[in-house]
Amino acid sequence: MSDAAQPSAAEVRAAAEAVKAALDRHLDAVEHRSGQDDPAVYAAFDELAAAAEAYDELLYDTYDEVTPFEIPGNDTLPAYAGPEEPSALSVLIRRDYAVVEPQRLLSQAQRIADLDPESAADAAAEARAVNGGTGSVAGVVGSSVHAALGVLFGEFEPDEIATRHKEFGLEEGDSTLWVVAADETPEPGEWLSAPFDQTDPQRVVCRFDVSSVFDEELGADDDDVLEPLDGDR
Repeated sequence: MSDAAQPSAAEVRAAAEAVKAALDRHLDAVEHRSGQDDPAVYAAFDELAAAAEAYDELLYDTYDEVTPFEIPGNDTLPAYAGPEEPSALSVLIRRDYAVVEPQRLLSQAQRIADLDPESAADAAAEARAVNGGTGSVAGVVGSSVHAALGVLFGEFEPDEIATRHKEFGLEEGDSTLWVVAADETPEPGEWLSAPFDQTDPQRVVCRFDVSSVFDEELGADDDDVLEPLDGDR
């Protein structure tokens, strides 16, 4: 950070006062909680975490000092506030991959395109755009990882890619699945332009997470075990 952009001592002091006030609000919320999942306690916790993080950053930027606090990530869901008996639901899935063997990905995608050129037509158009208008259906992939991914995910269902990821030069990262309650089934095409923007964490019925971090918690003898987590919402 440049000298001109450094926060002032007064800003650091104000951030410290904000932490003190957030501590008081959190303790008050805990002392007067209405139940195990009191939303006021959740809100006060988040405010305290945000205030402590802001203070920590300003303290470091100004004085090159840190606090002894570890700000936890917000990886838990708030209390369920959806309908008791949902009449509709949405399933949200995220899977992360690293492209660890690009050449394997390219060759597998080109093989798919060669076997079924018609199904690769959209990827060919994308490849032509990326390559400045050059390329043909037969040479749809070339050296474009972008086009290769289009061919791969156009040909196979996500679940099949998940089971065959090594074959395609991919390495699995974290994944999560959320089941979200809805009042009614949306109209066709209603959310396609922004599929994840309207997700309400308080309507998550259950969630299942897979991460290598669970392997580390289980120990070296259980390296091949992936731990699904049910949010019990």
